[in-house]
Amino acid sequence: MFATTRRLLEIRRVVRAYGLGELLGERAPRWLFGRPQSHAQPIGVRLREALQELGPIFVKFGQTLSTRGDLLPPGLAEELSLLQDDVPPFPGEQARELIEQAYGRRIEDVFAAFDDEPLAAASIAQVHAARLHVLPGEDTEREVVVKVLRPNVHQLVARDVAVLYRLARLARRFVPEAARLRPLAVVAEYERIITDELDLLREGGNANQLRRNWAGSDLIYHPEVFFDATCESVLVMERIDGIAIDDIDALHAAGVNFKVLAERGVKIFFSEVFRDNFFHADMHPGNIFVDVTHPERPRYLGVDFGIVGTLSAHDQRYLAENFLAFFNRDYRRIAELHIESGWMPADTRLEDFEGAIRTVSEPIFNKPLAEISFGVFMLRLFRVAQRYNYRIQPQLALLQKTILNIEGLGRDLYPQLDLWATAVPVLEEWLRRRASPQRAAERLRSQLPQIMDSLPEISANLLQRLEEGHTPADRQLQQNLAEIRAELVRTRRTQQWTLIGAALAVIATWVVLFLAA
Repeated sequence: MFATTRRLLEIRRVVRAYGLGELLGERAPRWLFGRPQSHAQPIGVRLREALQELGPIFVKFGQTLSTRGDLLPPGLAEELSLLQDDVPPFPGEQARELIEQAYGRRIEDVFAAFDDEPLAAASIAQVHAARLHVLPGEDTEREVVVKVLRPNVHQLVARDVAVLYRLARLARRFVPEAARLRPLAVVAEYERIITDELDLLREGGNANQLRRNWAGSDLIYHPEVFFDATCESVLVMERIDGIAIDDIDALHAAGVNFKVLAERGVKIFFSEVFRDNFFHADMHPGNIFVDVTHPERPRYLGVDFGIVGTLSAHDQRYLAENFLAFFNRDYRRIAELHIESGWMPADTRLEDFEGAIRTVSEPIFNKPLAEISFGVFMLRLFRVAQRYNYRIQPQLALLQKTILNIEGLGRDLYPQLDLWATAVPVLEEWLRRRASPQRAAERLRSQLPQIMDSLPEISANLLQRLEEGHTPADRQLQQNLAEIRAELVRTRRTQQWTLIGAALAVIATWVVLFLAA
């Protein structure tokens, strides 16, 4: 409690110094933000610099907010997207100590070599190069990377998340739109994401799942995880060799086909979201490399799997149908889907919302990616939806962030990329497969135990309703069932006489044969 209060006082000093009360205007409580002051820098720049001063956890929260333009005044999302998770590394000797504490043995017992100089450092962990001892069945040492959590990171995260919750409660109290923006739900979603990032064993499981989903594919490769040397605070993975995806000059020098590379990135994203329902949700340039062994068919190499996303079957289906409706310019269907899914109030005027969607959608069609921004379109759509009391969907934040990352990669690699033409076949194939008889049989088979368990109760309720016959439909169904029952009785009687006749014929045949003998 004392640490949280002290941190709040530190935050108050920073928000006053950068004049962040401007974000709330007259609603800003004076005790927190101080008196309004004039500043030379725009509010977006000041917010970004304040988050950087508050430290890595707030930087990561700012990165998450940068994907939520629906929560921010115009221009702030773009400014927060410039936040860089670039922090000084901690000493290599300390990394050795943390690894040995996690293993309960000397680092030399696990690694044939360990480089004290880190390859990279971020707010949660840093990475070192190493070599494993020769594994059983192999004759060479394996080159690996070792990811280790920063010292005291659990305590720092817990402290700052507690502060974020307190700030969210203040927002709910002082910001009129807080009920719609759901700040507590946003912080809860962020807490879940960053808590998952602190478990490196979980990250190893994520990496292995992605590796299994894409086994044998020439689109993307995921490194092998060495689970015998992995625990909650240390992750050991195969070291991959590729060109960073934002090193455009090196990719040009390697003769990479940028059109193919960009199209493959889009296909990977939509396949992960809809085919696998398990997607890499932190696809910024620092986590993506390119294997240029075959420049005309370049292959992606993924790293850093601390943040992955999944969707409920409900959200997955509605998103797929929304994307396809958008690609087909079926704005009425988009409006219907938003209402059916519960993202918009049930009393929303369908025609008005359809017109609003058309207004923000039509200008972006028939243009290359260099001239449009899907991210800007999403922000405009959020602004329009706000007028219709759109309910924020925190569970979709990771997906929105990933879409923005994919768009940025596509713009850098091949500005003429037709995003829609690349994505639509993947979505249509997914919907066809989902509606296929085989898929229906699989769903029925997986749900059969629950159906059988519920069948007596469903049957009892149905029979009771039929006996009561409250509605004309119920009475019609009663009549139909009575006719079916009568027909079954007649059929059963016919079958009985047929069986008796057949039995008599057989007996008669045996009698004739007996007498003939």
